[in-house]
Amino acid sequence: MSLIPFRTKRSSGMEPGSLATLADFRNEMNRLFEGFFSRPLAAAPWFETIEPGQWLPAVDMAENDTRIHVRAELPGIDPKDVDVSVSEDRLVISGEKRSEKESSGEGWSHRESHCGSFSRAIPLPEPVDPARVTARYDKGVLTVELTKSPASASRKVPVQTKA
Repeated sequence: MSLIPFRTKRSSGMEPGSLATLADFRNEMNRLFEGFFSRPLAAAPWFETIEPGQWLPAVDMAENDTRIHVRAELPGIDPKDVDVSVSEDRLVISGEKRSEKESSGEGWSHRESHCGSFSRAIPLPEPVDPARVTARYDKGVLTVELTKSPASASRKVPVQTKA
């Protein structure tokens, strides 16, 4: 008696472990992945779609009671080619990436150049004060400090009692 249900050679017409069962498994996995990537998940505002060949910087975000800290990795990008804009609920980091490589030897020469623009819109968890935003660029890392709006700050409300 077996506790593991499977089709035997007599019931399915094929041996367990044959290539046909692996093909069925592969087909089922393909169906699952196609279903996952064809859902309208990309329509969500926090999900950014990336076109082939497009590059988006990696971004880390942290917050405390009064500030939001955003760190974006922009390797090889000149700070003059980076734009930072902010509204109450969104931070946008955009710019252009350019690089050229050239090498040559005896009887050969190779030159490559890449360029392209990028734009990353980051929804902010709370409204911020656009006048109190700072951005620093150091060794390929952009750090943006945003101060939360006073209206979004929480405050403790004292509970009054009757005397």
